[in-house]
Amino acid sequence: MIKVVDKLLLFLYSISIGVIALFMAGIGFRWISEDLLQDLLADFNNSDTIRIAIGVVGIVLLLISFRFFVMSLRRGGASAQSIDQRTEFGDIRISMETIENLALKSASRQRGVKELRARVRVTDAGIEIMLRAIVDGEHSIPVLTEEIQRAVKEHVEEITGIPVVNVAVFVANVIQSNTFKSRVE
Repeated sequence: MIKVVDKLLLFLYSISIGVIALFMAGIGFRWISEDLLQDLLADFNNSDTIRIAIGVVGIVLLLISFRFFVMSLRRGGASAQSIDQRTEFGDIRISMETIENLALKSASRQRGVKELRARVRVTDAGIEIMLRAIVDGEHSIPVLTEEIQRAVKEHVEEITGIPVVNVAVFVANVIQSNTFKSRVE
């Protein structure tokens, strides 16, 4: 949600700065006559509502500028999510994508699995891995999913050293085989 708000603010900010820049260029290159400029300034000074509106717009633009300035100084927190571990030699960071790929690699070794997707979620006790699979329909689904769960849990724990709390397997579908019998005439 924050990214959408920031994009909207950046859009409004860009439009506002563009209008101000166009107005300044008009004054600089005398596209706006001196009489028109004096009339505009007189109207701004004489009307309280216009002065207040311009003041509010100025403050809003200043606040948006400040927000973008702070965001530009902030360190890249939008980097890939990771699990951090501390050892006696220093810190280890393992990305969630790495764990997903390890789970996919381990699960794809099982016979009968055709397509896989993985999601990893971090809990206080360890990590939870959710797999979505399409199977061939020739192997027992309970046996196949149990083998996948065991293999993924052991492989991820062995490679990363992070305890795997749960491996959930969702069998989404059975792959359709395209076997056609030839007809003999």
